[in-house]
Amino acid sequence: MDDNLIQVTVIDRDETENTLEVPTDINLSLMEILKASEYEILATCGGMALCATCHVEVVEGLDTLPSASDQELDMLDTLPDADDQSRLACQLYLHNNNNGMKIKIKGALQ
Repeated sequence: MDDNLIQVTVIDRDETENTLEVPTDINLSLMEILKASEYEILATCGGMALCATCHVEVVEGLDTLPSASDQELDMLDTLPDADDQSRLACQLYLHNNNNGMKIKIKGALQ
């Protein structure tokens, strides 16, 4: 396996589970990677942590991610279904230590 390639399992809204191979040297957010992988992510604000339509639940690997910013936490606070495993995919940039992470897409479809 390439040194800059990790595997991330994605659970879609219909519970379909797929494993993506994600390069860690491309400087794309998880939101951009999900959109490029044909997942339905609105990302209305374009990745500025202003809309929360890229809400994901980190099922496994939350401890390998940096803490959420105040702005991200403020947006998550507006979501009725957010919990302590919730993150905004636009704020997550993956690194080699995120290999094996598992996320569930939660964001709104409209």
